[in-house]
Amino acid sequence: MKRTIERLGAGRPARAARVRAGVGRRELLAGAGSVLLLGAAGCAGGPEDTGEASGTGRRIEHKHGTTEVAGRPSRVVTVGLTEQDYVLALGGTLVGVREWFGGYDGALWPWAREVLGDAAVPEVLPVDELNFEQIAALEPDLVLGVNSGLTQEEYDLLSNIAPTVAQPAGLPDYGAPWQDIARIVGRALDREDEAEALVADIEERFEQVRAEHPEFDGATGLLATFIDEAAFVYAEGPAPGFLTQLGLQLPEAAAELFTGENREPVEISLEQLEVLNSDVLLVGLYGDGERLARRPVVRDLDVAREGRMLTMPEMSDVNGALSFGSVLSLPFALDELVPRLADLIDGDPETEAAAVE
Repeated sequence: MKRTIERLGAGRPARAARVRAGVGRRELLAGAGSVLLLGAAGCAGGPEDTGEASGTGRRIEHKHGTTEVAGRPSRVVTVGLTEQDYVLALGGTLVGVREWFGGYDGALWPWAREVLGDAAVPEVLPVDELNFEQIAALEPDLVLGVNSGLTQEEYDLLSNIAPTVAQPAGLPDYGAPWQDIARIVGRALDREDEAEALVADIEERFEQVRAEHPEFDGATGLLATFIDEAAFVYAEGPAPGFLTQLGLQLPEAAAELFTGENREPVEISLEQLEVLNSDVLLVGLYGDGERLARRPVVRDLDVAREGRMLTMPEMSDVNGALSFGSVLSLPFALDELVPRLADLIDGDPETEAAAVE
């Protein structure tokens, strides 16, 4: 059960060295998108927040010190979970990518593979622990671990291979918002203007969706996961953050499960499933979770009977897009999910519960 929970993809993962081939996805659900909950206004800082330019390069401050990057890197290795999307979106060249989950060539999901085009597919690095010899053999001129949990020791070893940018200071590991990741990667690649334009474009898309769908404003939305026979509720992470950026909010009963600073996922019993009732419910299915979704105790919930529940298998593109919460996957998620959410939240009791493949 524990290893399955760690595969979940809507918050921040535990250190890769401690987990399986999916990098602590339970913790990812609890944290990375926690900053995403700030929405479009949550990351108003610009590139100057990541360091100051020096006479010979760009200085980028992070959890483990300051890194100076000179020129425009041409061989980039990413050792975090999602930076590959940012490098591609900003026109960088990938030679190595750390696998998170999905099993795609080059560790690139469809939205990233499309941007890669005819360029060479990067080499895949294992997620469980860093292979420093493999990374060195790729001869990178930049290593990015912005969406990571790099330790000081790992950072020091990587820095002996190439200039390395670790996760930001002052945030949880794997906890940088997508806006910050974009700006830091843009600075490292010497593409700061492009990064700012990219952030502005995506934030504008969220604004446009909110304007086109006033029914989202103030409605309740919730992310849950069914892992075999267990159910979990999430207050923070990329998927809850996605809903928040659309104008939805946690239903009161679910919000009461989270107290103080503890925003970790909460396991609920079958007797507590009523807390899942909301205007719209997204359910990630992991392991044999689909069997729980078919049980009467779930099917009899108001949110299921009234067709306001959307189920998402773990390896579905929609679930992957919400898990990544990146500058490439967010537009994909908007295209795929907004029409579905509008159908679910329309108040029509005849609407049938939906599923993605």
